Amino acid sequence: MSEEIQYAVVSEPVRLPARRKTSSARTLTEIRSLARSHTRTALKVLVGVMCSDDATPAARVSAANAILDRGWGKAAQPIENGEDGVLELIHRIERIIVHPGSSGDADGGAGA
Repeated sequence: MSEEIQYAVVSEPVRLPARRKTSSARTLTEIRSLARSHTRTALKVLVGVMCSDDATPAARVSAANAILDRGWGKAAQPIENGEDGVLELIHRIERIIVHPGSSGDADGGAGA
């Protein structure tokens, strides 16, 4: 009889504990926090590569750019204004949508 009970218990499906769901925002926050905790070390490595005579010129320039980007932000990229007036169109859309009541709208908001 004990064999029958043993087989009955073994034949039942085993339920694994439910996985705790974590939000992706919380996970991203944790990853960001972990990465930021290594900022000092990463910056020291970048400075070491930048100053190393053994590093390739490309690696030294890349490290220098990374240091400058973190310290001063990335350089602004100019928007070229082609003959089709894309920049003027973007400014006009901004005036109409973002600042609809401003007096700077040349056509008074008509004919969008």
